[in-house]
Parts: sequence; C-alpha cells; structure tokens
Amino acid sequence: MMFCPNCKSMLKSIGGKLKCPRCDFEKDVSDKSQLQKTRQRVEKEIIIVDEDNQMSTLPTTEIKCPECGNKTAEWWLRQLRSADESEVRFFRCTKCKFTWREYD
Repeated sequence: MMFCPNCKSMLKSIGGKLKCPRCDFEKDVSDKSQLQKTRQRVEKEIIIVDEDNQMSTLPTTEIKCPECGNKTAEWWLRQLRSADESEVRFFRCTKCKFTWREYD
C-alpha cells in the first residue's frame, strides 16, 4: 500500500495512477504489476504444535520439587477463594511435571 506524502491518506489506483482522495496528489505507477488484481488466494503454512513438545511460557523459580528433588519449577498464581483472601501459588517441576501449591 502506498500513502500520500502530503496528508498521509491511502492512495487509490485510478487509471494507472495513484491518486490521493484528500489533497489531489498524483503519482504515475512505473511498475504495473503492483496494480494487478489476483483471484488466487495464497495459503499460509499452518504449524501444529504437539502438546508433548509444547514450549512453556511460564516464569521459573528455584524451589525444590517434593517428588524428585529437582530445584527448578514453573509457577503461576490463581484466585481460588473469595477476592479478599490471598491468591494460591502453584508450582510445576520442570523435570517430572509434578504440580503442587503453596498458600500465603
């Protein structure tokens, strides 16, 4: 897409020229292939992520896993009780995937 250098409006293709609908700026199109309409839709490649190989985006902390003794776990917070009570902190071991919780 091209924009008008004067008023920043989007230029429209009219008669082989790019014209601004606001300020009457005109520009000849040197490459006519940019103005051709295509009827064929180009499909994008779809990537399916297998859940077993899913990359984690959770933050990690240094804490000992009660199951395997690993010292790194992912963590997140959830509000399980009423709003005036503190959140519950969950941990998931990065090695054995054991999940446990801590209350404040």
